[in-house]
Amino acid sequence: MNQSTTIPTRKNSVVNHKPVYIVSGVRTPFLKARGVPGPFSAGDLAVTAGRVLLAQQPFAPTNIDEVVMGCIIPGVDEANIGRIIGLRLGCGQSTPGWTVQRNCASGMQALDSAFKDITLGRANLVLAGGAEAMSHAPVLYNNKMVNWFAGLQKARSFGAKMGSLTKLSIPALFSPVVALLHGLSDPLSGWSMGQTAEELAYRFHISREEMDQFAYQSHQKVLQAQKENHFEEVTATYAKDGKFFVKDDGVRADTTMESLAKLNPFFDRKFGRVTAGNSSQVTDGAAVLLLASEDAVEKYKLPVLAKIVDVQWAALDPDVMGLGPVMAATPLLQRHGLGLNDIDYWEINEAFAAQVIACLRAWQCETFCKTHFGLEKPFGKLDENKLNVDGGAVALGHPVGASGARIVMHLVNVLKRHRAKRGVATICIGGGQGGAMLVETL
Repeated sequence: MNQSTTIPTRKNSVVNHKPVYIVSGVRTPFLKARGVPGPFSAGDLAVTAGRVLLAQQPFAPTNIDEVVMGCIIPGVDEANIGRIIGLRLGCGQSTPGWTVQRNCASGMQALDSAFKDITLGRANLVLAGGAEAMSHAPVLYNNKMVNWFAGLQKARSFGAKMGSLTKLSIPALFSPVVALLHGLSDPLSGWSMGQTAEELAYRFHISREEMDQFAYQSHQKVLQAQKENHFEEVTATYAKDGKFFVKDDGVRADTTMESLAKLNPFFDRKFGRVTAGNSSQVTDGAAVLLLASEDAVEKYKLPVLAKIVDVQWAALDPDVMGLGPVMAATPLLQRHGLGLNDIDYWEINEAFAAQVIACLRAWQCETFCKTHFGLEKPFGKLDENKLNVDGGAVALGHPVGASGARIVMHLVNVLKRHRAKRGVATICIGGGQGGAMLVETL
């Protein structure tokens, strides 16, 4: 095994550091939110995946050096959910656990954080990934109601309390704040993520039919992958009421182009093209990976799926946040002297069908590539046979804290299945960012 991995920096100078290996990964089924809180908290989901992952290892959970988890909306009893997950998994009181938040890429950020700690020699074995129970996103009181409660609490006499009650204005005070809707909107522009997808559809001339075709294919790919048992990373989850879940349940076998065409635009009801059918689903799920140093691999004789070669983060206008994969993956590939089709397989998270199609078109647009990357010609045309070969978030769902980890996990399994060498997982990020990770099999 090589003693170091050579990774050029942004300035193309060469830095030698310790390699980081992906040993294994497990995730729960992704469960579609159905209007009420689902049977699992984010912590429950991560612990389910983590227990199965650790049970496969030849070392005790207390040998884990740290736990890093991505999560956007942990439950009220799950502050610093990374620490809680580590304790629940039996990693021990002396194993640090922490939580990262980079919106849709939080799971990938957790992997990058673990990657950096291992390359710096601060850890040898790290559990990293992401979890989200979007169905548990809270509905909050507005500020007027909070202030009314505060006034009622301060009232000491019976008369003062009755006076507070007379100020109770039901229409104004009981208007709820839906945290999920606020979280999926940009606080500066005020646009929802779906409206940013509409913007991309407009700029890149993406038709409704093209979006629906992409969505239909995503469902068909997932159904075929399930039939052929290609989601080997999925483990069953068991609820307290005895119900159990063994596969992703958002995919629909009855999806057709005709059924998709019947759906009304959701984010721009008058002129829009983006619908619930060609968007990712609100979902609960978790994905946990084991990352290891070379010393740990040799000490415990661990199998290795792949190594993390490099990671790139980028930022852009929040109104076109869906182009984040282009902005992150392009400099990553340039740094390594690679083109789009030098990569054997790609995972681009399917936040929206329009968003993925826009990324493919941006790489083929001479003006875009000149403006943003200083190129004299388009960066290239990605072979779509290499892209999301088992479907993506339009059919599987997008639990925002977990998706970045899921796409890396599944990518390395695709590489293994096809005996391929090199892959890129990349994701757009609400707020106008993008992340990309380059992995290679050994």
